[in-house]
Amino acid sequence: MTAGESHGKGLTIIIDGMPAGIPISQDFINRELEKRQVGAGSGGRQQVEKDEAELLSGVRFGKSIGSPISMIIWNKDHNNWGDKMSIEEQSDEIVESAKVTQPRPGHADLAGVQKHGFDDVRNVLERASARETAARVAAGGIFKQYLLTKNIEIASHTLQIGDIKVDSKYSFDYIKNTYENDPEIRCVDPGKSREMKQLIQRARIDKDTLGGVVETWAVGVPAGRGDYAQWDTKLDGQIAQAMMSIQSVKAVEIGPAIENAGKYGSEVHDEIHYRHPESSVIPDPDRGSMDSRFHGND
Repeated sequence: MTAGESHGKGLTIIIDGMPAGIPISQDFINRELEKRQVGAGSGGRQQVEKDEAELLSGVRFGKSIGSPISMIIWNKDHNNWGDKMSIEEQSDEIVESAKVTQPRPGHADLAGVQKHGFDDVRNVLERASARETAARVAAGGIFKQYLLTKNIEIASHTLQIGDIKVDSKYSFDYIKNTYENDPEIRCVDPGKSREMKQLIQRARIDKDTLGGVVETWAVGVPAGRGDYAQWDTKLDGQIAQAMMSIQSVKAVEIGPAIENAGKYGSEVHDEIHYRHPESSVIPDPDRGSMDSRFHGND
C-alpha cells in the first residue's frame, strides 16, 4: 500500500506479508530510486528531488522480521507548497489562490472531480500524479531483494519511443546491463537510442509528449506460479492489473500476443515433451505463460 500526495510532506509505503529473514538493504532501495530519476525527457521535478527511502519498521539488523515493512520518501518540494498543501485549515484567500479549475486531457482530473464532487482539481491530481511511482519503485526495491534469494532476476528495456522501434532481439544478459550502458533511454540499440533521444528533444521543444513501449523479462521463475481456479489468482491477470495501474500504461502484452492474434494456434502454442520425472515445455523466449499459470520458461 502507498499513500501521499505529489506535493505533500512525503510518500509512505507499507508492505505486509514479507517473510522473516530476507536480507534488506536500504542502499539497494535507494539505488533503484536513483535509476528512476535519470532519463531523457524527465521533468523539472527531478531536479528538485533526490529521492531516498527511509526504512521505518519491519527490518532489524539488515533482515526482515516478519512484521509489516514501512518506508517514507520525503518530498523536498513540499517546502515550496506549505500553504497550498497544508493539512490544517487555511484562509479563504489561500484556498482560492491554490485552486485548480481546469482538468487536463489524458489525466484522472475530470473523472476524479466528477466522482467526488470537488471544485478543486488539485484534490485529484496530487494523488493521481506519477509522483506516486516513486513509492512503487521503493517497494520494488524490497521485492527485488526477496526475488534474488529465489534466484529470480528481472530486467527491462525500451523497445519503442514514438515511431522509432527496436526490431532485433537481444539476450537477457545483454538487456539487464541496459541501464549501465544507456541510463537516459535504456535502449539496447545505440543507434535507435540516439534517434529516440532526438525525438524526445523535438517533442519537448514542441511542448508535446510521446508514447512508447518497454519490455520486461523475468528469469528463473519456478513453474506453477499463479492458478487457474479463480479469476483473481491467474498470473497473467495479476501481471496485467499491476502494469495497467501505472499511470501511463494503456496496454499490456504477454509475449507477442498481438502478433499472435493473426496466426494459427499451431504456430503459437508451445510444444510439450516428456522429461522424467516432470513434463517439459520446449523453451521459446517469445512465450512463457500457458493458460493462467507460469510453466517455468522466461
